[in-house]
Amino acid sequence: QVQLVESGGGSVQAGGSLRLSCVASGRTFSTYYMGWFRHTPGKEREFVAAISGTGSSTFYADSVKGRYTISRDNAKNTVYLQMNSLKPEDTAVYYCAAVGSIVFVRTSRYEYWGQGTQVTVSS
Repeated sequence: QVQLVESGGGSVQAGGSLRLSCVASGRTFSTYYMGWFRHTPGKEREFVAAISGTGSSTFYADSVKGRYTISRDNAKNTVYLQMNSLKPEDTAVYYCAAVGSIVFVRTSRYEYWGQGTQVTVSS
């Protein structure tokens, strides 16, 4: 069982930056791919970024490529999402999630989910 707790959300003006953190419980953190998703009311949950267990591979949605950076610190059981050049359309609840297989990295079929953190970008 893995429990995930996100933090770092907030309100920022367009062009600003935020860094989200997600702390995981358990001793098997490094065996999981970790992903970030976002959800806006009326839309489907959207894949944002993911990172392999060692951190050697990263994956991004086209909409955030070049602006967002995912990273992890396995010693701290933490995954981060650095978000730069934020746009109003980035406004959403952001979730971190864990999955054991690369097959599902870009899908929503993750095994464990956090409770989400709100990010609001004003124009």
